[in-house]
Amino acid sequence: MSVSQADKAKKLRALHEAPGAFVIANPWDAGSARLLAGLGFQALATSSGAKAGVLGKRDGKVTREEALANARAIAEAVDLPVIGDLEKGFGDSPDAAAETIRQAAVVGLVGGSIEDATGNKDAPLFDLETAAVRVKAAVHAAHALSFPFVLTARAEGFLRGKPDLDDVIRRLQAFEAAGADVLMAPGLPDLAAVKKVTSALKKPFNFMVGIKGRSFSKAELEAAGVKRISLATSLYRAAMTGLLEAAKEVHDHGTFGYLDRSMPTPELNAFMKE
Repeated sequence: MSVSQADKAKKLRALHEAPGAFVIANPWDAGSARLLAGLGFQALATSSGAKAGVLGKRDGKVTREEALANARAIAEAVDLPVIGDLEKGFGDSPDAAAETIRQAAVVGLVGGSIEDATGNKDAPLFDLETAAVRVKAAVHAAHALSFPFVLTARAEGFLRGKPDLDDVIRRLQAFEAAGADVLMAPGLPDLAAVKKVTSALKKPFNFMVGIKGRSFSKAELEAAGVKRISLATSLYRAAMTGLLEAAKEVHDHGTFGYLDRSMPTPELNAFMKE
């Protein structure tokens, strides 16, 4: 690795401080990370859903060890800053969230997110006070590191059965007050909601692309006050869609037309290490 973790962290901070919005792409393994870096993306982020799919699991069923192993492979594959989708911190307690941040730094990440979803379908969100305390613990762990780790706090209401915009804003404001560097609320329904959220915050806001009918162009999101745009599982799902279509062609028809649409091996190899 030719770029130090500290330099990656500084680059990530600079992206958040520069004018305009930037897109952070979500690979699922070292090879996809190399390809995205080769295309010119300036930063990458893991995806909980994509890394689960790589393991043949559903989102939310990956252990901390599995998630961090995936993150390490991605971070070591590229000279770009990499942020981790760290879910709820792989534990309910504030200490669990803090420990996850410390371990994320060990595997080479320079940023990570902690969300307010519990993983319990009967009580899908932590109460506001508990959620803010968990974010604060993660922030303290991040600030104790030797480099400027970017801590993102996520309000998950629109994905977890509580699509209450005012509640999401209250949560994001509480996370901002707890010291989070970036705020995120996946699943916002329209640009009016995005503008209402960004206007209520002082810190950068991350919009998650990837939901049909609730994803907008970079220009539209930038105009709505968004700083960072992430792609969640969408690239992984696009890749798996290609796999499914090609495999179904072979299985159902015995033809191989997908080869005419596929990237040649030398072109793919150009993105990879010797």
